[in-house]
Amino acid sequence: MGMENAEFRYLVVERDEEGIAVLRLNRPEARNALNLELIAELGRAADMLARDDTVRAVIVTGGEEVFAAGGDIKEMAGKYAPDMLNAYGADLSGFEKIERIPKPVIAAVSGYALGGGCELALVCDMIVASETAVFGMPEITLGIIPGAGGTQRLPRLVGPHRAKEMIFTGSFFDVHACREMGLVNSVVPVERLMEEAKELARRCIRNGAVALACAKACVNEGMNTDLYTGLAYERKCFSLLFSTEDQKEGMQAFIEKRKPAFKGR
Repeated sequence: MGMENAEFRYLVVERDEEGIAVLRLNRPEARNALNLELIAELGRAADMLARDDTVRAVIVTGGEEVFAAGGDIKEMAGKYAPDMLNAYGADLSGFEKIERIPKPVIAAVSGYALGGGCELALVCDMIVASETAVFGMPEITLGIIPGAGGTQRLPRLVGPHRAKEMIFTGSFFDVHACREMGLVNSVVPVERLMEEAKELARRCIRNGAVALACAKACVNEGMNTDLYTGLAYERKCFSLLFSTEDQKEGMQAFIEKRKPAFKGR
């Protein structure tokens, strides 16, 4: 397990020999509340992992009892609109940077994923949750609304009616309700959470890295555009993959009835 934590105060980053990096929120004294510094660190970690060719997939996780309890209310309480537009507006790009890592990113959620914690899970490609996971957007109970993508990503994932119920009521939803609405991919016992997330990562990364990056870009771009623009984008990516070694290897392996040896180029 390689460790590089010198530059992070609130994050622990671990890499293993399989190419799976674990990005762990590490601010337990504040229930992993997302203050400005932690959000900025998420952006820096995302840049680092996106550029690291030895990293094939990323797992974002927190503690066993709290994934992330939300934004740092103490830090925000006294702020005014210009503060929020300037400070948080700049730093929330940390979430977008995680969303744009050109590799599979899996959230492994145990315990509370509330507000900004729920929004952080939403920027990941898939969510594996423990039986104790609880999701919610309680911002409305504080006189505000979700501000890190909750009103945009949640309805795109679960539909507007379900999203409005979560956002308008501020209620917490247990993991089974979240599974039913399509918010989480799978539910496992707490002790199996990380292994399940790693297994899902392995099922992705046995495929070629270039094709994975293109597939992620196509889905994400397509969610933000109309069908025909998305189809045109997909067609370009599909065609471009025919200039990669991985495509030649994948198809040759299929013809020769053997497993492909992808090289990510």
